[in-house]
Amino acid sequence: MRAPLSWLREYVDLPAEVTGRDLATKLISAGLEVETVERLGADLTGPLVVGQVLAIEELTEFKKPIRYCQVDVGDANGTGEPQNIVCGARNFAVGDKVVVVLPGAVLPGGFKISSRKTYGRLSEGMICSAAELGMGEDHSGIIVLPPGHEPGTDAIELLELVDEVLDIAVTTDRGYCLSLRGIARETATAYGLPLRDPALLDVPAPNGEGYPVTVGDRGACDHFVARTVSGVQPHAVSPIWMQRRLQKAGMRPISLAVDITNYVMLEIGQPLHAYDRSRLHGAIGVRRAAAGEKLATLDGAERTLDAEDLVITDEQGPIGLAGVMGGAHTEIADAPEAGTDPLLGDTGTSEIVVEAAHFDPVTVARTSRRHKLSSEASRRFERGVDPQAAAAAAQRAVDLLVLLAGGTADPGVTHVSVPLTPRTIKVAADHADKVAGVAYGRETVVRRLQQVGCDVYGSDELTVTVPSWRPDLTDPNDLAEEVIRLEGYENLPATLPRPPAGRGLTPRQRLHRRVGRALAGAGYVEALNYPFIGTPVLDGLGIPADDARRRTVTLVNPLSDEEPALRTTLLPGLLTALRRNDGRGSHDLALFETGLVFLPTGTETTPVRLPVTRRPSDEEIAQLDAALPEQPRHAAVVLAGARERSGWWGGGRPAGWADAIEAARTVAREAGAEPEVESAQYAPWHPGRCAALYVSVDGERVLAGHAGELHPRVIKALGLPERTSAAEVDLDLLQRAGAEALSAPRISTFPVATQDVALVVDTSVPAGEVEAALRAGAGELLESLRLFDVFTGEQLGAGRKSLAYALRFRAPDRTLTAEEATAAREAAVASAVERTGAVLRGA
Repeated sequence: MRAPLSWLREYVDLPAEVTGRDLATKLISAGLEVETVERLGADLTGPLVVGQVLAIEELTEFKKPIRYCQVDVGDANGTGEPQNIVCGARNFAVGDKVVVVLPGAVLPGGFKISSRKTYGRLSEGMICSAAELGMGEDHSGIIVLPPGHEPGTDAIELLELVDEVLDIAVTTDRGYCLSLRGIARETATAYGLPLRDPALLDVPAPNGEGYPVTVGDRGACDHFVARTVSGVQPHAVSPIWMQRRLQKAGMRPISLAVDITNYVMLEIGQPLHAYDRSRLHGAIGVRRAAAGEKLATLDGAERTLDAEDLVITDEQGPIGLAGVMGGAHTEIADAPEAGTDPLLGDTGTSEIVVEAAHFDPVTVARTSRRHKLSSEASRRFERGVDPQAAAAAAQRAVDLLVLLAGGTADPGVTHVSVPLTPRTIKVAADHADKVAGVAYGRETVVRRLQQVGCDVYGSDELTVTVPSWRPDLTDPNDLAEEVIRLEGYENLPATLPRPPAGRGLTPRQRLHRRVGRALAGAGYVEALNYPFIGTPVLDGLGIPADDARRRTVTLVNPLSDEEPALRTTLLPGLLTALRRNDGRGSHDLALFETGLVFLPTGTETTPVRLPVTRRPSDEEIAQLDAALPEQPRHAAVVLAGARERSGWWGGGRPAGWADAIEAARTVAREAGAEPEVESAQYAPWHPGRCAALYVSVDGERVLAGHAGELHPRVIKALGLPERTSAAEVDLDLLQRAGAEALSAPRISTFPVATQDVALVVDTSVPAGEVEAALRAGAGELLESLRLFDVFTGEQLGAGRKSLAYALRFRAPDRTLTAEEATAAREAAVASAVERTGAVLRGA
C-alpha cells in the first residue's frame, strides 16, 4: 500500500516538521512494515509553469514530424513574451494548456534545461510529458491540462510534484491498512493526535425506492448497498488532485467514474463497483454460479465459472465475480469522441449504479485463486473489509459523482444487510502484563485498546468490544499484542531463555548433521528445495504407474497448481536445481539435500481438529499422528560435469556413476552401516549403471537406496547435462542398520604391511562379492582394502575380468613379519577362490 504523506495530512494534523522518514520510524515501531519512503520531486527545481499554446508551425523537412510552438507562459519568463519551443508530440492543439519547463530548471534524473538550437530553431525550454516529470511511465504525449489554469501558474504546486510516499507491506492480519483511513488511524495513534475519519459521513436511511437488489447467499454477502446517480456528464474528467493521488498510490487514472471508485477504495478501504444503469437488465442479484456459466470480465477474458464462485447477476446472467472483478457488459461506457452523432446511441454513461458490498473473505480468496485473477478489490476482501463502511463508501462515491461529474443523487437507497452482533472478548486486565513481562497497568491497557477502536468495560476483567474494521482480533492474546505493539516492542525487556538441563540433539538430528558435514567435506553443495512435486516430473523420471512413488499426498491449497503434491523422492527438486544452475553457466555441479519424503500407506485416518484453548491430550496427538503419512528422512545427491578439474597438474575426471555410489557409501558410513552394493534396474537410473544398496536391519536384508547414472531418456526429458548421476538413500533405515554409538578409530603406532593381489573372475561376479570374500579370509589383521584396477583383455579370455586390490595389514601390538602378512594375504585369496571361483592372476 502506497500512502502519500500529503494525503495522510488530510486526516491527521501532523506537525509541519514531520517527514516521511519520521513517520515511517513511528509506524515501524507500531508493527507496520514500511519498506521504502519515496521522495517525489526531491531533484526537481523550477521554473515549471502552465503555458498556453498560441501558434504551431509544422516542420516537414525532417524524417519525423516536428512542431515549432509559441507558448504563452505569462510573466514566468520575466518578459511576458511567448516562449518558442520545439516539440515532437502531436496530442495538443492551439489553445491547449500545457506544462512548460523553462531554461534554468532541472527535471528528475538531473536533466538540466537550457535554451538550445535544434532542428534549425532555437528552443527555449520544453513542453513536458508525465514521464519527464516523474508522474508515471506515459511517454505517448505531453500533459494537456484543463482549461481553467492561467498561463504562468506554478505547475509544481498545481501537479503536487513534491511529496513523500510511504510504501507499506501490509500483512494479512492488517487488512485495514490497505486504506488511507487505516494508515491514518495508526498515524494518529503513534503521534497521539485526533483522527478525522473519512468514513464518518451522514448516510441516508435505506428505503424502498433504490435499485432492486436480491441477495441469495447472505452467508457470503452480508451487506449490499446500491446507490444511483443520474445526469452524469460523460465528458467530465478527473481533477488533477485526484489523478495525482491515484498516481502516487500506484494506480493509473482511467475515467472519472472509475477513478472515483478507486479513490474511495484507497481512502476508506471499501472496494466499489460502478455499473452503467442502461446496460443492467432488471434487479441485481448475488448468488453462487451454476457450473459452466460464462462471464466476460473487465480484463477481456471469458471465464468458465465454478459452482463455488459467488457472482453478481442481473436477469440475463452473471455480470461480475463478487469481490474480484466486474463484467465487461455492464462497464462504464467511454465518453463519445467529438463529432459523434448522439442519435446513433453512442453518448457515454449518464446513469451510474454504485455497488458497495461486503463479501466473505474465504469465498473471495478461493475464487481469486481458482481463476488466477488477483485484483485490488480481492486483495482487500481476502484480508477483511469493514462491513460497516459500505454505506459510507457508497455515499462518498455519490458525493464525488455529484460534485465532479455534475450528477444528481437519486433519493433511493438500497441496503440489504444481515444484522451483525458486535464481537466481544473477555480478558483479564493484567493479561498483557503477563504476556509481555511488563507491568503496563489497567489504565494503559484500556487506553491502548480504545486507540485501536475498542470499547472497554470492567475492572479486573475487561469486556472488550472489537471494532468492525479489525476482524483479526479474536482472542485475549490478540488484544495483548495490540497493547504491546503500541507501547513499543523496543521497550520489552530482553531475557535469555533457560533451557532445561540434559537436553540435546536426538540421534536422528546428530546423524543429519554428520551427513551434511561429510557430504560438504566431499565437495557437495547443499540445495534446499520446496517439498512439492507434480505428475509431469514423475513422468519425466520414468516412474512406472504402479510404483509406490506415484502415490502422493495432494494438498488442498497448493502454492502452485503445477506442483500440488508432497514429494515422495528428493530427486525432482535436486535435478531442477542442477538444471537451473547448469543453464546459468555452472557446469561442474555436485548438490545434496537431506529432508523428509511423504509416503502415504492408505491406512491414514481423518485428522482431528486440535483445541487452541488447552494442550492437546495424548490421545488427540496420537489421532493426529495416525492421520499423517509416513515421513522418512532421505539423503540424495546429484552430479554433473567434472568431478575433478583439469589444470597444470594434469587432466580432470568427469563425474560418473561410481561417484554417486561413493556418496551413498559416505552417507552410510556416517550412520555406522556397511551397505552391500549390487547391480539393479530401477527408475530413473540407467539399467546397466544402477546400484542397489542393501543393509541388515534386525537380521533382515533390506533395500536402503539406489545410486548410479540416470537413464538417457530421463536426461533428455528433464533437460539435464549428459551423464548426470544421482543417489538417494533412506537415512532413517541406515540409522537403524548402523551402530547406535560410533566408536573412534584406533590408531596403531606400528608400521603397515601392504600386499597387492590381482584376481581373475567372471565378468558377472560383482567386485563387492570378491571384496567381501577377501575381508572374510584376511582376518583381524586386515586394516583396509581398496580396489585400484579393473582390467579386461584378450589375454584373460572372453567373459573374464581382473580385479586388483591393495590390502593393508597392521597389528595393534607389534610389527608384523613378512610371513604373517603373506599368510594373511594367502588366506584372503583362498577365501576368494572358494567363494567366487577367482583365479590368482599370473598363477
